[in-house]
Amino acid sequence: MGVDVSRLKAGSISGNFLSALCLLTILACAGCQTAYYSAMEKVGIHKRDILVDRVEDARDAQQEVKKEFASALEQFRSVVHFEGGALEEKYNKLQKAYDLSEARAEEVRDRIKSIENVAEALFDEWESELDQYTSQDLRRSSEQKLAQTKKHYQKLIKAMRRAESKMTPVLNVFKDHVLFLKHNLNAKAIASLQPEVVGVERDVATLIKEMDKSIAEADAFIKTIETEQ
Repeated sequence: MGVDVSRLKAGSISGNFLSALCLLTILACAGCQTAYYSAMEKVGIHKRDILVDRVEDARDAQQEVKKEFASALEQFRSVVHFEGGALEEKYNKLQKAYDLSEARAEEVRDRIKSIENVAEALFDEWESELDQYTSQDLRRSSEQKLAQTKKHYQKLIKAMRRAESKMTPVLNVFKDHVLFLKHNLNAKAIASLQPEVVGVERDVATLIKEMDKSIAEADAFIKTIETEQ
């Protein structure tokens, strides 16, 4: 939930800013989002900047989750097509791959939630400030830009949520197989899982496809926001 300072207002960081950032991170973790955003604005970092930063973080987390799920699939294939050697070692690698996939998936979920949090705060603030305009032309222009940004955001968050929804079913399948092998680590049990490979491969391929779409939407959203600034 913290902000990558290297991407925000690069070159304008002082010792006081870094000290303030430590305090702000504590506030954010404690759930004091309103105070967090307010304090960040005082050091020149606005909600729009934080939103872009969090979208970048979520995009990077999705890249990592793709790798971990692909690795877990490879380990599953390795166990199911076992032809001799250290079976326990192969199982342990599968368990590790599953654990890493689960951890990466949770990180993606957290990143998406953090995006929704700052986006809601940004749009609420933007909406409320429209009434402060005295120029109707400027108000209309700002209102149109708000509508456009919301539209881009909705497309982004829809893609991210769709990709996120594909993670749990795949994790559940991996977990079932890991548990089954844990209690039945023998040739007969492994053979019984061979028909499952095609289904797992299909589910992982679908997940990776949705992740790629979500990542592309993240890149497009970041480009749109940065162009408007």
